[in-house]
Amino acid sequence: MADEKLTTCLWFDGQAEEAANHYVSIFKNSELGDVQRVGEGGRGEPGTVMTIEFELNGQKFVGLNGGPEFTFNESVSFQIHCEDQAEVDYYWNRLTEGGEESYCGWLKDKFGLSWQVIPTVLYELMSDPDPEKAKRAAQAMLSTHGKLDIAALKKAHAGG
Repeated sequence: MADEKLTTCLWFDGQAEEAANHYVSIFKNSELGDVQRVGEGGRGEPGTVMTIEFELNGQKFVGLNGGPEFTFNESVSFQIHCEDQAEVDYYWNRLTEGGEESYCGWLKDKFGLSWQVIPTVLYELMSDPDPEKAKRAAQAMLSTHGKLDIAALKKAHAGG
């Protein structure tokens, strides 16, 4: 077997190129790749985008304009691990544009794709050897509607 990374294929209803451009504009170290267009006799209007390759921070994706048969749901999401609140705010604000907020740092972007914007400190707080501190941090995360606030998570962890 070839020693290749996995490529995630995302099914869109005519929005693959728009989505790829949107995501590449958000994530650093990202780029667009090859575009395949519908040929004569293919599924869709000849010349329109069939697939578009893109890479986000080293992760390869293919956007496929497959049609309306399938849509995204919360059973699959992408996690973005953020070092500080500024990074949480950046990704949250960019990805919720035209999308919707959910609980525990989850959101759906304007294409319906689910993302989790997670401060890395959350893992430290929730794995604290003191079970009460870990529980308070977990409860604070679980009760949050919208983006996670690092200061509020730390405050809950500390018992405040």
